[in-house]
Amino acid sequence: MVRSLSVRGSVFTAWLLAASAALAHHSAAMFDTSREIIVEGVVTEYSWKNPHSYMTVRTSGGPLVLELGPPSTLGPLGLTRDAIRVGDNVRIRAHPPRRGTMAMGRELLRPDGSTLPLMINAGTKRPLQRQATSIAGTWVPEGFFGFLRSRSGWSLTERGRAALQAAGGATSTQDECVPVGAPMLMHYPTANRIEIGRDVVRIHVDWMDAERVVYLDGRKPPAQAKPTLHGFSTGHWDGDTLVVETTHFAEHREGLALGVPSGPRKHLIERFSLTPDRKQLRYEFELEDPDFLAAPVRQSLLWDYQPDLQPSGVKCDIQSASRHLKQE
Repeated sequence: MVRSLSVRGSVFTAWLLAASAALAHHSAAMFDTSREIIVEGVVTEYSWKNPHSYMTVRTSGGPLVLELGPPSTLGPLGLTRDAIRVGDNVRIRAHPPRRGTMAMGRELLRPDGSTLPLMINAGTKRPLQRQATSIAGTWVPEGFFGFLRSRSGWSLTERGRAALQAAGGATSTQDECVPVGAPMLMHYPTANRIEIGRDVVRIHVDWMDAERVVYLDGRKPPAQAKPTLHGFSTGHWDGDTLVVETTHFAEHREGLALGVPSGPRKHLIERFSLTPDRKQLRYEFELEDPDFLAAPVRQSLLWDYQPDLQPSGVKCDIQSASRHLKQE
């Protein structure tokens, strides 16, 4: 059975739900986020994949496909692969399709009254219970929605404004399993693991197999170094704070943020430090790109220390990444 719930929410709520879909790298325009429905039926198909999971439910009105969040962002919220199985009877809160035949799953409603998240939202996070001894370990950023909101306040060049305006109907590089670059990459609420060595720091981001390497030995980029998605990063310690400078970025049509490209002059400075209670990491950045930014962007956010959390281990699946295109 599929039935509509009352329309609820405000302009902010509609934006928030659209932003949730942006975590899955594409616009929520194909869903009617001003309305909710309850989907009841039997799960006939279920795929636990990055950057989208999908489920087909056999309802009294016929089969309905639902797009869900990816393991990388739902894992930190407590959803596991085995929480849903083919053959399960389910009740799901969802947003109906505005066009196409696919709905957006929001929450799994369990018989005991509890819920399981099927899409990331701004109000869900795991409790903080442990203290870190350094910035090494596993962390989950909590500022993705704030980063998305901040784009409206950036001072863009004419090229930057034109690109952002034109981005609404454009496909994403993430449709091809190519992630965005830092600093946006550092805002995804996934399990990020920092490993500290004597001469190098490695930052593993559980989003499309992204890994950043920061050299601490003072080396310079090779004379013929080819620009890359994540650039060339060097770092040093300022007390217990890691300071990272990155240049040699390859041009990318979402190199600064969704909808905002980056050019060859992109320059990024980041600082990683523990908060006084040692339960969070403060991530700060200063971003410059004269081709698309008329003024530098300076921001900060917190990462939550989650030492027992494991990355999803699920690689980006190209069919899952581009499946939404068939519905638009």
